[in-house]
Amino acid sequence: MLALVERDTEAWSSAEPAPASPDDMLARVADGDQAAFSELYDALSGRVLGLVTRLLRDRAQSEEVTQEIFLEVWQQAARFDRSRGTAASWVLTMAHRRAVDRVRASQSSHDRDTKIGIRDLESGYDQVSESVEIRIEHERVSRALGKLTEFQRQAVQLAYYGGYSHSEMAERLGVPIGTVKTRLRDGMIRLRDEMGVTS
Repeated sequence: MLALVERDTEAWSSAEPAPASPDDMLARVADGDQAAFSELYDALSGRVLGLVTRLLRDRAQSEEVTQEIFLEVWQQAARFDRSRGTAASWVLTMAHRRAVDRVRASQSSHDRDTKIGIRDLESGYDQVSESVEIRIEHERVSRALGKLTEFQRQAVQLAYYGGYSHSEMAERLGVPIGTVKTRLRDGMIRLRDEMGVTS
């Protein structure tokens, strides 16, 4: 009877293969596997869209750029090198680069249109002072991040700059999900206090 149960357990466990990792999916994509591409899209598109949306702040543009990124992933999959990082980090780096390019192109187009008078700017708009304000705010955030513990800073950066979920962060850092949540919560409280933000 015990042997029968063991045999059934073995058959059940071997019938369900472990889900493929994004690294494995991307390797199959490099061989032209469309099903693997679909799996990779399902696995990473949410994180890519989240990252792009944080940079562009425009949902329609972000969705368009996300599609462009996955087209690039399909075309460039053979260039992925496992020895230099994970498939997820490779795709997210590509996403960050393309989103920044879109921001720059949009700003360049805006500047060009402004120079030839196509767009009417609001009378109170001062691009230089806005640039200075953005730089000062960036420096404030950087200084505040510097006041966090290493663990808190790591959690905040993975969540808000990397787009990782709590479970993904726990797996990446090799700690329980409760520890990740605590580090992130404590880091955000400290960050808020350092920046003088009131809730």
